[in-house]
Amino acid sequence: MFTKNKQTDQDYRELFAAFFSKFPNNRLQAETGRILTRLLAGDISLPGKPAGWVAGTIYAVANQGRRPCGIPGVLNQECEDFFHISIGTVYRRAAQIRSLLGG
Repeated sequence: MFTKNKQTDQDYRELFAAFFSKFPNNRLQAETGRILTRLLAGDISLPGKPAGWVAGTIYAVANQGRRPCGIPGVLNQECEDFFHISIGTVYRRAAQIRSLLGG
């Protein structure tokens, strides 16, 4: 099982804060922050780059309960450029997040 350390948790939180600093959305930030805190506090495997998990969490929360259509106010290319990952990675991580949350 993947073991997270404090530095890794800090990486997740820094990416999260930087994203919402560049692309402000108070409602989405609050909802995503709660989910990210639950993920980091749990004993679950989050293999791979923190950027993928942060982006996937934001995407999953932004599209919760509706047909996926992206992150409000953020183009897919902007998301890729910000996190330095492909939008396909974002989609895969978002699907994993939904599964972890029972959705």
